Amino acid sequence: MADIFDVIADGTRREILRLLLDRSAMPGYSGTSVSHIVADLGVSQPTVSKHLKVLREANLVSVREDGQHRFYSLHVQPLEDIEDWLMPFVDIAPDEDQPALPDGAVHAADFVGRAAASVTHAVTAAFRKRPGAR
Repeated sequence: MADIFDVIADGTRREILRLLLDRSAMPGYSGTSVSHIVADLGVSQPTVSKHLKVLREANLVSVREDGQHRFYSLHVQPLEDIEDWLMPFVDIAPDEDQPALPDGAVHAADFVGRAAASVTHAVTAAFRKRPGAR
């Protein structure tokens, strides 16, 4: 299995992930077909299929088969793992033009950001567990 950072390093794969994320917010979402990805990104079907295979093997997307059609959905957990790894490297120091935040405010902002990410994950997981969801 490829390192997840290698997987998301490719711009086309990041575009596919973004498209799946954006479409997952649509009411009644049950996956995105390869043909929709091809049309939205303007990339050939073989190229999209190749990238979806890599994303699937990295557990970043899941596939639902319906006859000859394949519908893809985003898995957020591996991306949350990347976020957790990256957070210590994020520099929250202010620009020269902005006043520095007091340590308490930095801590509060970090806490609120993590709480929001946790709630987002919980809501996403709850929607995936609803009957008929994949």
